[in-house]
Amino acid sequence: MRLHLLDGTYELFRAFYGRPARQAPDGREVGATLGVIETTLSLLREPGVTHLASATDTVIESFRNDMFAGYKTGAGVDPLLMAQFPLVERAFTTIGVVCWGMLEYEADDAIATAAWRWCEDVEQVVICTPDKDMCQCVIGDRVVTLNRREQVVLDEDGVKAKFGVGPESIPDYLALVGDTADGVPGLPGWGPKSAATVLGRWRHLEAIPTRAEDWEVTVRGATKLAATLTERVEDVFLYRDLTTLRKDAELKEDLSDLEWKGVDRAAFLELCDELGFDDVRTRPHLWQ
Repeated sequence: MRLHLLDGTYELFRAFYGRPARQAPDGREVGATLGVIETTLSLLREPGVTHLASATDTVIESFRNDMFAGYKTGAGVDPLLMAQFPLVERAFTTIGVVCWGMLEYEADDAIATAAWRWCEDVEQVVICTPDKDMCQCVIGDRVVTLNRREQVVLDEDGVKAKFGVGPESIPDYLALVGDTADGVPGLPGWGPKSAATVLGRWRHLEAIPTRAEDWEVTVRGATKLAATLTERVEDVFLYRDLTTLRKDAELKEDLSDLEWKGVDRAAFLELCDELGFDDVRTRPHLWQ
C-alpha cells in the first residue's frame, strides 16, 4: 500500500496559469478549480493510488512571517487565484479526498507531518510536488517526491544527484542559496555549486569550519564565502529555520481515513451545477 500526498497549492497555481479562464454561471472565475478536479480524478485512476490526501495554503501567510519580514505573503497573488482556494478545498472534499487547509502552518508542513507520521505504516509515501523544499522529506525509496508533470520520481539517490546533497541537508542548502519562491534570500556569493560542494563534505551549517583552509574541498572564492558565512551566521541559521518543514502540524485523521472510497455523488453533482462543470459530471469512476 502506498500513500500519496498532493500539494494542493501547487496544483491550483499550475492549473490557474496553465489552463484557460472559465467562469461559473454566477460570473466567478473557476478554471483552476476545474483543472484541479480533472487532474486529481486522473491521479485516482492510476494503479496503486488507494490512499490520498491533499494540503492547501488557505492563507499564504504563516508563522514564518512572524520570524522574518521578507518571507512570502499573499501580496501580488492574483485575486482570481486566491478566491479559488476555498473552492478547491471544497472540491477535494466532494471527490472524497481529505484536504488539510492550513492557516498557521503551511501546506508543506502538513505534507511533511503526514509523510513522517505514516512512512512506517505503508510501503511507500509519494509526495506529489516538484518543489525542492519537499526533498528534505525523502527517506531512501520509502518516501519519494513525484513531479507529475514530468513524471520524475526522486528517491534519496535522486535528491543527491540533483542537488549534490542528501535530503537531510536540503534546509542547509536552501539557507545558503536562498529560495526565491518563499522569500528566503540566502547568502551573497553562495550558489548551488559552492553550497553542494561544502555541504557534500560537512552536511550541516554548524559543521562547516570557519576557515576556508579547513573545508577539505575546493571551492572557487572560498575565502570570501567563508567570511560571508561567518559575518552572516545569525541570518543563515534563521534562513535554515525558515526552510525546515515542521512535523507537528495538527492532522486529526488516521491513516485509514485517507483511503479513497469514491466521490460523494450528491455533493459533487451539486458543485458541478453551481460552477457549470457539465463536462466532468461523469468523470468519476467510483461513487460513494
